[in-house]
Amino acid sequence: MQPLLLGIDVGTTHIKAAVFDCTGHMVSLARVRTPTHYPQPGWAHYEPDEIWQGVLEVVRSALSQIDHPQRVVGVACASMGEAGVPVDEQGHPLYPFIAWFDQRSQPQAAMIATAIGPDVIAESTGLNINPIFSLCKILWIRENHPDIYKRTFKWLNVSDYISYKLSGIYATDYSLASRTLSLNLNSLQWDLDILKSINIKNNIFANLLCSGTKLGFVLPEVASITGLPTSAIVSVGGHDHVCAALALGITTQSTILDSMGSAEALFLPIEQARIDPELCCRGYTYGAHVAGGYYVLAGLFASGIAVEWFQQFAARDISVEALIEEATLVPAGSLGAMFVPHLRTANTPHNDPTAMGAFVGLTTDTQRGALFRAVLEGLAMETHYALDVLNQKYNLSNSRLLVTGGSIKNKLLLHIKSNVFGKPIIIKSVEEATALGAALLGGVGAGVYASPQAAADAIQVKEEVVANEQNLTNFYALLYQNLYKYLYEFLKPINQKINSFKYSVKY
Repeated sequence: MQPLLLGIDVGTTHIKAAVFDCTGHMVSLARVRTPTHYPQPGWAHYEPDEIWQGVLEVVRSALSQIDHPQRVVGVACASMGEAGVPVDEQGHPLYPFIAWFDQRSQPQAAMIATAIGPDVIAESTGLNINPIFSLCKILWIRENHPDIYKRTFKWLNVSDYISYKLSGIYATDYSLASRTLSLNLNSLQWDLDILKSINIKNNIFANLLCSGTKLGFVLPEVASITGLPTSAIVSVGGHDHVCAALALGITTQSTILDSMGSAEALFLPIEQARIDPELCCRGYTYGAHVAGGYYVLAGLFASGIAVEWFQQFAARDISVEALIEEATLVPAGSLGAMFVPHLRTANTPHNDPTAMGAFVGLTTDTQRGALFRAVLEGLAMETHYALDVLNQKYNLSNSRLLVTGGSIKNKLLLHIKSNVFGKPIIIKSVEEATALGAALLGGVGAGVYASPQAAADAIQVKEEVVANEQNLTNFYALLYQNLYKYLYEFLKPINQKINSFKYSVKY
């Protein structure tokens, strides 16, 4: 019987498990919503047991859809980055996963900037100092829950925790470690100088291993609940966006990946880290690829979630598909309405945690369809802005732009994007790319593939092209250059005042 591979994807909005054959064809899929708690403005967390129970549920469901689950020979987990959980020596969680987009650790980010400095951080880690990163969250726990910090044995990323629950082994990979603010990208080792300078335990993170490294076999208790065979090998996974890049074959600089999910990641593979501190200060980040080599990452913190947010407050009575139909009837430019999608702080090229989203240019002519088109145009403009800066450094004019993720179902958004970018967009028809990337890493650890690159080369996929129209490209170029590029700077002073007001004034 042909071997099968299981990929687990723990994302911001959904937990998924998918079974694939060795050519990348998806055999089964199960998903549940990621249970997220919002105890107060700016805070969000995930309960570890709820996440684990969700994983057990989707794995059990995915395996129930196939014949002979014992054919599954390898499993790995991809997950959102930055979110993490402290565990004690018995592996018991001591606190919820603080969500990657949680903003409670802004004071700790400011402390790191003062104690260490942005340039030192950037030159070592390839990151800007932002409260989303793990080190800021660890400092917040130390300052607000010192008893928990004292009992903490390891800080585990989401994928690390799931892999531990599956196999009983602590480990992390370089792609997720790249999102902790603690990995020296040049040496690919934990930066003990950074940890020492702020008095963080030098062994708080799990051991570093390459993605696709074998950890061990599925634990019997997990096998009995899920239907996984105890002969299945659990391997080191990785960061969700990077795993998706692997599944899509994005391993060289000739192709840029635009991963369009709840958040949106622009992923450019590069051979050497060669960190540019100026890019880091503008919010661009460097990291280690699960296939080897490195990448530069940009993107939007609120992409698909902006669409979901708009529907929730403005169109609960209709579907997203109906909203798209309304927006299609509105001419390009949305009758003068524009949207800045900084719903979860600013993103590249603006490193500004005080930024907020905004609609501008509203009149009585602005109806729901125009507002929704403005949301889509704002998402496209913001992505173009981030790519524009990268293009100046890496000369991406001949690079292909490939898109993946849940938002590729929104054909109007893709049409707008191709015209804003001024080039065709390529859709690769890979089902559940993130879960597939995780499954491929599981296959590497199980010996199905010789390496992550060999795994990517084995995948058989088709491509679809969304062409741009020159007249619309010219229109959007004018809109971008003359209006959109200025919106952030115009809004920055008032956003800073609003941010200061809402956190300082009590009523």
